[in-house]
Amino acid sequence: MGPRWKGKGSEAKALADPMSKIVSQLKSTLIQSDSHGLLSGCSILLEVETEEQTELLNRACFGRPIVNTQKDKQWFQLGMEEAFYLYYSLKCLKIVGEGNCTKNEDELWNYMKSKRETFPDFLKAYTHLRTRNWVVRSGSQYGVDFIAYRHHPALVHSEFAVLVLSEGQGNANGRLRVWSDFQCTLRLCGSVAKTLLVLRIDRNSVGEDSPSCLESYSVEERTITRWSPEQSREDKTIASSQLL
Repeated sequence: MGPRWKGKGSEAKALADPMSKIVSQLKSTLIQSDSHGLLSGCSILLEVETEEQTELLNRACFGRPIVNTQKDKQWFQLGMEEAFYLYYSLKCLKIVGEGNCTKNEDELWNYMKSKRETFPDFLKAYTHLRTRNWVVRSGSQYGVDFIAYRHHPALVHSEFAVLVLSEGQGNANGRLRVWSDFQCTLRLCGSVAKTLLVLRIDRNSVGEDSPSCLESYSVEERTITRWSPEQSREDKTIASSQLL
């Protein structure tokens, strides 16, 4: 389907300010400030210390700002995949639990697995897209796991609706097991101009005892689209243009 940029000049702005550069800047400022996130159920709360951090979190699309009455403080709510990616992959965020005790990677890993059985697979999918400089946000409003943007949502519409399937784990999230789910999901994706991207996570007979297992997991990408009778017309001009 291709990117749908929002307004004239949006593509040029994205090219001039690549997401990899923004994330690198965010990483640097979080390390410099020794930032800590606070575990709160299935979310992590991050107190932002400077306007620069607020701007970079917004530009890099990590978390969502929380409205509060304290004018001198700004808080962001991070999802589990977002927080663990900043903690483990970028190594720019520390996370504390009860008693203000810093969690080590095994403690944090086990905590997040206890909150959601599919966390390892979702984290692998999230990391797979983020390391390729896609902006990844929750896809709950579209009935999928994630949505992926080529750059900031202010510049471009989301391009992919992402479903995460677990190979060899009985498809723990229960999606796309029957044709009716395929049809409904594809129809919804088509109505909002998104391509369905299925990320199938294969654990390759490796367990989930620690986050290091993610290095052994593999990801298979598949895009799925609805078949349209229009593509079977005898008009060669129409057929050719649709296949390009």
